[in-house]
Amino acid sequence: MSALVESRFVEARGVRMRWEEVGEGPPVVFVHGIPTSPRLWRRVVPLVSGARCLAWEMVGYGASIPEGRDRDISVARQAGYLADWMREVGLAEGAVIVGHDLGGGVAQILAANDPSLVRGLVLTNSICYDSWPVAPVKAIRALGPVLARLPEAAFRLIYGGFMLAGHDERAVARESTAEHLPYYAGSKSERKECGEIMEKVHDMGGRREKFGPIDRSDHEVEDWERLADAVNYVLNAKGHKTTDEMRRAIESLENYREMSYYERWAAAAEMLVVEKGLLTQEEIDERAAALESRWGAG
Repeated sequence: MSALVESRFVEARGVRMRWEEVGEGPPVVFVHGIPTSPRLWRRVVPLVSGARCLAWEMVGYGASIPEGRDRDISVARQAGYLADWMREVGLAEGAVIVGHDLGGGVAQILAANDPSLVRGLVLTNSICYDSWPVAPVKAIRALGPVLARLPEAAFRLIYGGFMLAGHDERAVARESTAEHLPYYAGSKSERKECGEIMEKVHDMGGRREKFGPIDRSDHEVEDWERLADAVNYVLNAKGHKTTDEMRRAIESLENYREMSYYERWAAAAEMLVVEKGLLTQEEIDERAAALESRWGAG
């Protein structure tokens, strides 16, 4: 494959990010899956004409494994990294986003959190709802640190089997193994990280065995929930918070699992408002009491 030959690097919000690029025209951003790299798209990009094709590498994957150390590399956080990178490389007006596997989950979160960055969305064999982690990932994740102790030949065999499960043709599976394996089998520490990636990249929603299935039932939105949405919209519009800050606040809630969706958003927004000095906790409590009194009286 001769299309994606130029690796480029940029620092976005303190994180060094890599991508491969070719072509000119409307931008199309490709997001790979697990455990691969931008080379996943080596047979796809040559088929896309009249476009500026950019294959972005998720933080902590491929050649960017070092950047993932001691950083959050969850699906949700990857969407934040992707948004930062797009703005840094001049794609603030958006691009068509193409996501495969785990990258499809990242693309969906980006579309939900930063819709202005997504002109179009293409998903192929993408994770969604509670489909993550898939069986092969569960198996590799269960190995954990054992991967670091395996002889190189054994690790190659396991990795090759993982690739074969995702391909219809053995020849292409072997080719894919040759493209991606060097990033993950270079050292015992990198092999261990390959197992850790399998464990860290998913969010709570995909762990049916621990957190139960996702509730797909319809929900009648209540007035206070609309108010929570409105508050978050205003905070975003006024530049008082970012998607990454909101995600960090939500994930830091001690009683996350006991809270509903809108309760999490309201609590996280309250946390950020106090943190940034926009309001004190006392002011928030006073206004909440006044609203409760008014609604209770009605």
